[in-house]
Amino acid sequence: MSLWERELAVAVDAARAAGAVVRGWYDRAYSVRQKANDSPVTEADLEANQCILEHVSAAFPDDGWLSEETADAPPRLTKRRVWVVDPLDGTKEFVKGIPEFCVCIGLVEDTVPVVGVSYNPASEELFAAAQGLGLTLNGLPARVSAQHDLQGARFLASRSEAARGEWEEFLDLQVDLTGSVAYKLALIAAGRGDATFSLTPKNEWDICAGTVLIAAGGGRITDRYGQPLRFNQPDTRLPGLIASNGALYPQIVALLKQRGCMDT
Repeated sequence: MSLWERELAVAVDAARAAGAVVRGWYDRAYSVRQKANDSPVTEADLEANQCILEHVSAAFPDDGWLSEETADAPPRLTKRRVWVVDPLDGTKEFVKGIPEFCVCIGLVEDTVPVVGVSYNPASEELFAAAQGLGLTLNGLPARVSAQHDLQGARFLASRSEAARGEWEEFLDLQVDLTGSVAYKLALIAAGRGDATFSLTPKNEWDICAGTVLIAAGGGRITDRYGQPLRFNQPDTRLPGLIASNGALYPQIVALLKQRGCMDT
């Protein structure tokens, strides 16, 4: 097997299994409670989390674990390899019946993401990638778009951020509201969107898998200040992001600097 091939296969199997759990709850009655950070959680989140944990720990019992739905444990910081998971990114969309959510599974080695899988069980889109193995969408090779100009580029934006007015400065762009940051990154990686950015912090589990997908698809992703993304950190919050097909990246940075959005 090639490097990361087994890990990718396990991640794909785990994502499909967790996706089946999520899909099973999609049209059923379930409870919704608010976590301490005021984000929603449902039975689908928790059962999908357990499903992924069982798959990963059975295959790689010595690896570390970081998930939105598992209490964080300091021992992960001593591990070279850590699985970074969001069992249901886009819970708000899931609850509202908007089919823009996904199961996200990433593997990090020495702070660098090397395997990423994002699976939307509503649309049955499975995006998978690993270092050196390329990007696939439902098993077929995929890559970023060829869009070279900001004019005409399709920016995928967060509904929550738009509702808070965070995209009002950018209404001169073509902005499409899309749920789940992980799903946005997957779509951009496969050429179904051109770029996105966020000026608000994101958690590692929101973007770990998508970071692998973007890179494998030929795009570029950094934090909002243009710095490389590093994972399995003591503080799991990352300072926003810029993600694109690569060709648009310098123009996005220039735009954000021009509008005072990249000041440290």
